[in-house]
Amino acid sequence: MIETARLILRAPTPADRPALYAMWGDPRVMENLAPVCDAAGAEAILARHDAVRPQGLGFSVVERKEDDAMLGFCGLKRGNPGSPIEGQLEIGWVFARQSWGHGCATEAAQASLDWGWAHLTENRIIAITAARNLASQRVMHRLGMIRVADGDFDHPMFAIGDPLRATVTYEITRPA
Repeated sequence: MIETARLILRAPTPADRPALYAMWGDPRVMENLAPVCDAAGAEAILARHDAVRPQGLGFSVVERKEDDAMLGFCGLKRGNPGSPIEGQLEIGWVFARQSWGHGCATEAAQASLDWGWAHLTENRIIAITAARNLASQRVMHRLGMIRVADGDFDHPMFAIGDPLRATVTYEITRPA
């Protein structure tokens, strides 16, 4: 568990499933990330993150302390197999619409970075997003991440012609 001034990042519980399903099933939330998920797709996401939790990785539910509302999903993982970032330490996030514009993604991501620097040995952490996902790129900038000059790639998860295929990579190096 990670705690910030306003948020708690913790492992998902069965009680979180309806809110997570709703978030991943929201076309506006997913429009710059991936196709919307049904319950089976959401369960597959949760299973992938649960599988790496023993290594200290995996995204966490982001909960607002004030009212215990589930706001999003954020954390660290290894880059997907078959992609140019395979195995690299990657930070990511997805947030429900009600939390947009309140700095929650930046706060949760900063807490995840701080945890990574304190508990892992990597000298850099990367983030990727669709080139058109300017909102996530703004979060990356607020975190102090810098776009990797030769880090653009066509994400193999998306078909040729899919507007989410064009991907950009950002990085941040371990603080001195």
